[in-house]
Amino acid sequence: MNKLGKIIAVAGKGGVGKTTVASFLIRYLVKQRFGSVLAVDADPNSNLGESLGLNPAQDIGSIIDDISKNIGQVPVSMSKDEYISYRIETTLDESNGFDLLTLGRPEGSGCYCYVNNVLRGVLSRLMSSYDYIVIDNEAGLEHLSRKTVKKIDTLIIVSDNTSVGLKAAKRISDLINELKIEYKKSYLIVNRLRANKKVDSGFPIEIAGTISEDINLLGTTQANIMNLGDDTQIAKEINEVFSKIIERTTYRVLAK
Repeated sequence: MNKLGKIIAVAGKGGVGKTTVASFLIRYLVKQRFGSVLAVDADPNSNLGESLGLNPAQDIGSIIDDISKNIGQVPVSMSKDEYISYRIETTLDESNGFDLLTLGRPEGSGCYCYVNNVLRGVLSRLMSSYDYIVIDNEAGLEHLSRKTVKKIDTLIIVSDNTSVGLKAAKRISDLINELKIEYKKSYLIVNRLRANKKVDSGFPIEIAGTISEDINLLGTTQANIMNLGDDTQIAKEINEVFSKIIERTTYRVLAK
């Protein structure tokens, strides 16, 4: 039986540096050669690729739109759903050390249920092909409630050090438990922490680390994070946070 990849989900309210944390995590796994990595941009705003220096040519939403408008392209030997999955799995954006799968936005308004169902099916098939799957979740709580994944190895919640941000982080943790989504470990990363300030020690999620205000993650949103030097202060600080998360787990995968 193939060993399934380890799923690390990153969540948080909008504006706290969630996507940038996910990008730095992917960078850390790649540079430390921990194994093959699939980056999943499950946020319809689709900023993960840009942070990683990629410009996705296609995403799940656009593929579904294209096939719906040109149904004649579906081979007679395949159902529409099978062909959609085939197109998605054969058009992954490939980079040095990781692949990228992007949710995207289907045209028009309406529910994302079908798009998320497609993503769920594709992920279930791809899990055995990668050592790590890092999912950058939607900024709101809707994506988690759709249960794109039912089992998470590590949940990373990102917040700033404000009462609003920390309340949102707790709501995300509570929602995960209410939905009975399995996870082995959950961590909080606090961004924009001012000097001499502390995070509430009574917070119900283990704090893996903090990012100081003077190297605010939001300032790197438009950068190609993969090209940042290891000697930069932000890389040093956030790599230290990830080393605590990855090294303390029992499922570290060594690259062959």
